Amino acid sequence: MSTVISTADSDRLRPSSGEDTGPAVVSLRGAVATVGGRPVLRGVDLTVRPGEVVALLGANGSGKSTTVKSVIGSVPLEQGSLELFGRPLRRFRDWHRIGYVPQRTTAAGGVPATVREVVSTGRLPQHGLLPFRRKDRDAVDRALASVGMLDRAGDGVTNLSGGQHQRVLIARALVGLPDLLIMDEPMAGVDVDSQQVLADILRSEVERGCAVLLVLHELGPLEPLIDRAVVLRDGCVAHDGPPPRGVGQHALPGHDHVHPHADDHHRTTQGLLA
Repeated sequence: MSTVISTADSDRLRPSSGEDTGPAVVSLRGAVATVGGRPVLRGVDLTVRPGEVVALLGANGSGKSTTVKSVIGSVPLEQGSLELFGRPLRRFRDWHRIGYVPQRTTAAGGVPATVREVVSTGRLPQHGLLPFRRKDRDAVDRALASVGMLDRAGDGVTNLSGGQHQRVLIARALVGLPDLLIMDEPMAGVDVDSQQVLADILRSEVERGCAVLLVLHELGPLEPLIDRAVVLRDGCVAHDGPPPRGVGQHALPGHDHVHPHADDHHRTTQGLLA
């Protein structure tokens, strides 16, 4: 499927999804998953190609968050298959290639920590329990600078606003220079300035060649960056193609205008969060 680019964005140098850019970053096929005894995914197919920005849209309970959590290995598939960077999930070990920003959580999960300490945990997949090196510290500084939080590096995360928490989580995901960035509802509960920071960050990551998978309620300032929209309905793919232009997710058929995120509660097993 060809990449969709608006006239205003025609000068962006992006590889089209029709080009031969190697194996898909994410290849989810026939995904079936149950959460808390409730069927959530009912045969979802999802492909994300190198350098592509894909938005997952749909009503609450449609399976958006469960889909991305299946991709990172924290919700097991009962049926179907998943390949990451061309490798089946059971053989995939390069979790440092994936940056993940979870939905609506505080940066330290209630544990006293500084901004720098939280972002530093994003380097753990690359060096394990070895001491931090100069290049690790430099990477943390770059990630903090990219989200405009370097001047708050020594502050406790408990003193941050919601938008600042989100920026710290994004920096933690970016510190390892991932090839795939997954963000679950990154725009929820953040101010307009933080939304624009997020759009600028994603633009830089895409220019670097990073693939991006986003769970969104509405496209907002991210709309010009989206190549493809995958709309879920009742755990199935209802649409996979050009994103809706000029409308938010609320305009999609079946949206219920309630935001409890019913598909978020599950048990963690293996994968990125293990």
